[in-house]
Order: sequence, then C-alpha cells, then structure tokens
Amino acid sequence: MSKKKDSSVVYRCASCGYTQPRWLGRCPECGEWNSFEECFSQPQANVPFSGQGPAKPVPLKSVNPMECARLSTGTSEFDRVLGGGATRCSAVLIGGEPGIGKSTLLLQTAALIETNGRVLYVSGEESASQIRSRADRLGISLEKIDILSASRLEDVMSALNDLNPVCVIVDSIQTVYSPEAGLIPGTVSQLKYCSNELISWVKERDSVLFISAHVTKDGGIAGPKALEHMVDTVITFERNSDDVRFLRAQKNRFGSVDELGIFSMGEHGLVQIEDPSSMFITRRTGALPAGIAVVPVFEGSRVFLVEIQALTIPAKASITRVFSEKIESARVSRIAAVLEKKLGIKLSEYDLYVNVAGGVRISESAVDLALAAALYSARTDLPCPQGLALAGEISLAGEIRPVARLKQRVKTAQTLGFPRILAPEECEGVTKVQDLKTLIKELFAK
Repeated sequence: MSKKKDSSVVYRCASCGYTQPRWLGRCPECGEWNSFEECFSQPQANVPFSGQGPAKPVPLKSVNPMECARLSTGTSEFDRVLGGGATRCSAVLIGGEPGIGKSTLLLQTAALIETNGRVLYVSGEESASQIRSRADRLGISLEKIDILSASRLEDVMSALNDLNPVCVIVDSIQTVYSPEAGLIPGTVSQLKYCSNELISWVKERDSVLFISAHVTKDGGIAGPKALEHMVDTVITFERNSDDVRFLRAQKNRFGSVDELGIFSMGEHGLVQIEDPSSMFITRRTGALPAGIAVVPVFEGSRVFLVEIQALTIPAKASITRVFSEKIESARVSRIAAVLEKKLGIKLSEYDLYVNVAGGVRISESAVDLALAAALYSARTDLPCPQGLALAGEISLAGEIRPVARLKQRVKTAQTLGFPRILAPEECEGVTKVQDLKTLIKELFAK
C-alpha cells in the first residue's frame, strides 16, 4: 500500500507565491523555472497575530493626528534624514553594503531613542553575546534593550506580543523566514510575507519598526521593489573612501528626501558631524591650483560649500571618455559641450575627470556654474581667484539661470571665508553674471 501524502505540505513559488499541491518544474502563474519550494499549509495563517477583529472605517475628522507623533532617535543627523524623528506606527528600511555600519547605527539608536518603553532588537545574523560585546565596545546603555537572536517569524511575533515594545529593530530582514512562505530565508515570497506581518504589527500599535536589508552588487537594496513600497521610509547608508558615512532618504512619507546625514565611524561607533562644511573644502595655504571651483549647494535644509575638481587629459584613443562618479556624467558632457560651442575651447578631444572633495554626490543644477569654471580652468591651466564661490544653472544656449534660495547660499559662503560670489542674480555680496562670456571675463580677466 502506498504511503498517504501529508495534506499539510504544499509547494509555493518563490517568485509569485503561487501554491500547488505537487512540485512542478515551471510555475504556471509567472513562468519561472525551478521556483517551487516545499512549505506547510496552515488554515489559520490568514488570522492576524494581534487577534483583533476585522478593521472598520472611521470618520477621518475623528482621527487624532497626534497618534503619529515622532520619537527622537537620540541622533540629530538621523532625525534630520527621517524628517524630524521616527514616526510612530511606521516602518523604516535601511540598506547599505556589508560592514558599513548598519548594525552599529541600529544598536546605537536602540540605546538612545527617547522613549520610556522597551526596545526589541531582533538579530538573525549574530548571537546575543556578540551583540553584547559590540554594545560594551560602543559604551552604550543597555537598560531598555531586549535582545532576541532568532530567525523564525513566529518566534519574533510571539516576543512582540509578550513585550509590546515601542521600538522594534530587525537585523536583517533577509534572515527572517516563516514556514508559511517556504523553508529558505531571503526569497521574494519570504521577504514579502515576513515584512508584511511585521509592518502590520507596528501599524496596529504606537511602535516604530527599523529593518536593515542587504544590498546587491549594484548597490540597490536586495529583494523586490514591493518591499520598498511596503515601508514608509527607505534610507541608504553610503560611504566615501574614508571613514565618513552618508545617510540619505530615497523615500519618506513623513518628510523630505533631500536631507543628508553625515557620520564618522570611529572607535566608539558612529559619531555625527555637526558642521560638515569643512569636510568638502580643502584648506590651502598656497595658491589655488587650476581646475578647482567652489559651489554652495543645498542638501535638504542645510547649505554645504563643496569643492569641484576637474582635470582634462588629451585622449589617447579616438573616443573620449568622461570619468565622474559624484556628478552625473551626462551633466559633465553637457557643460563641456556648451563651453566648446559658446567659447570655442576644445574639450571634445580630451578625457574629462571630475571629482567632488569629500565624496558626496551632487545632483543639484546649481553646480553647473562651478563645474564650467573648473573645466575651463583645467583646460587653460588658469586657476580661479581665491575666496570665490559660484552658483548658477547653465542652459544649452550658454545663459546662466537663477537658482533657489540664493541669499542662504551667499550667507553660508561668506561665513566660511568666501566673500565673493558669482551668480545670475543681483544680491548683496554677489557679482552678477548672465552668460558664459561674462563669467570667463570675471574669472580670468586679470
């Protein structure tokens, strides 16, 4: 007699979640090959963990807006990127390359977050003793932190219901799995299922959820794009060649995505940099070399003075190249083309190298004027005047267009020792330039 098959075992597609009582080589729903995984079917899987009844609509005017009050993370740079603090009943996804400091940031946040409730730190990658060792090395307080070293979602949900923490940290989401979505962590269906259960739990309570995620070799957050749509805030953790870390929001339902948080990784963890302007400006005692220009740029609500560095080298091949990581290569090529057309200076026969001091990425159009000055200076080997900053957008016709919030840029530049500013608007302390020919005359007339 043949053995009766266990009816609680089903096969689920890791790509689309389609279930099938038998294993198939190809999913009939999405067409993926070898994507079926064995998992257990439980009739009560659709019942919420909270045990509450079905949700019912309420009048919007009766909703208390203070229920979405913010919690300070204890770090002003992190609060700035979050839009003023972590919003209750929200989920924050943090992605970054291995070893950049995601776990350090989350552990420091668990100790510093301003709340009277408990904080649950769920780690699927490290043991409790390893986390305690890191906490002792960082010198942080452990009074309100509960640690759970587990990967099974059901264990995590049970701990949440027992402790009812105000802040939940999951490090990382790729290690959490549930038998309902298969037996292998990190699959698309696992990420969707586990994230949805965790987010649903914090949405029903006044809690904040921080989720760390792995990244792909291309630098994007691993997992489906649906994971980014499910959370309220998506933050990327970046670094330059030094020990400086940049925290930037790609999505934020409760604040701006233009803010930039800057940290320094030291012996005692991440230290926020209160005045980062000095990081992006090279203080020189001698003459300014050719190919250098300074621009005041906005990152959210703050103004930074950033040094643009350019270098032009005769091309060794018939095809010229543009090397620029921190400023878009298309922007560099466009400014070079306008310079060649309007000023007659040959740049199409040269390889162009553009860098930003400090390693910060710039996407603001106000950098056009400084980029043009740096390229012209590098090509002619004529240095720009000392104590000069530039801000303006360059059109394809060679005209210089105004930029937003010029007064704040001028004030910051003058405070940091740049008394002269070139811009397309008339303002106190500003020399007005309307086109590229006027710009070159003001820069290199002497």
